[in-house]
Amino acid sequence: MRSHIVFRLLPLAFSVAIVAGACSQKPPDERVYPLQGQVQSIDAPRKLVILKHEEIKGFMPAMTMPYEVEDPKVLDTLAPGDLIDSTLVVFSSGARIRNVRKVGTAPLEKPPADPPMPNASSGFELIKPGEAVPDAAFVDQDGRKRHFSGFKGSPVLMTFIYTKCPLPAFCPLMDRHFATMQRTLKEDPALKAVHLVTVSFDPAVDTPPVLKKHAKELDADLSRWTFLTGDRDDIDQFAARFGVSVSRAMNDPRDITHNLRTVIIKADGTLAKVYTGNDWSPTQVLEDLRRLQSGD
Repeated sequence: MRSHIVFRLLPLAFSVAIVAGACSQKPPDERVYPLQGQVQSIDAPRKLVILKHEEIKGFMPAMTMPYEVEDPKVLDTLAPGDLIDSTLVVFSSGARIRNVRKVGTAPLEKPPADPPMPNASSGFELIKPGEAVPDAAFVDQDGRKRHFSGFKGSPVLMTFIYTKCPLPAFCPLMDRHFATMQRTLKEDPALKAVHLVTVSFDPAVDTPPVLKKHAKELDADLSRWTFLTGDRDDIDQFAARFGVSVSRAMNDPRDITHNLRTVIIKADGTLAKVYTGNDWSPTQVLEDLRRLQSGD
């Protein structure tokens, strides 16, 4: 009798196990990694913690990055210097951390001295809308020498990335946005003159062949989308004029900390607009380009 009861309960137990297993499965495009590091600062309004973290094996080297937290309340329990364990969840359009647990506290490393602020005498002050964009020497994805002045005559939409950037909401998002806009530029007669330019600030890795491969992966039309690399110092100085900040770890050149800037440059070579970070959409930029083309 007892064995008969067990037999009748087995299907129910099996069904429960299936349901539980289905509920625990993560979405197919979601990747999960253990993440340990030290809190550098907190941006509560944006639900961000800036974390200096260890290497994430199989995903990214040690670096300092801002991460969105899944539960904003956890930020109330953290302070700069705290050491944490957490889980990094990476999905197709971004990343966030969950299961944040404080495991200790340590003094923050003293940051290196800030370089002198750009000024007019150095020639590296931020460019203001209406001012001419300086010329600079580059090498494109085909290994050809290019000067930025060569784009004069066409409106330019330019962004700055590096191809090894691991987080979907940073450089890969810029790539996706440009790929999306490329399709519209081909189809909209009012925008047919606009040229896309992507500048890599990691020339040690992003050689012309690497950029050519990257362009192919994005299905980039190289007649209207150019990828540039070149001398690292020259790129840094050029990018800094638009507010791009890039820092590289002395002991690991793969450890690149950077912000994001995307800019519109008029056909006459003057700056029209700067977009800060990733809080912009292709629709917004395309509308700005249309207004620019119509003279509004």
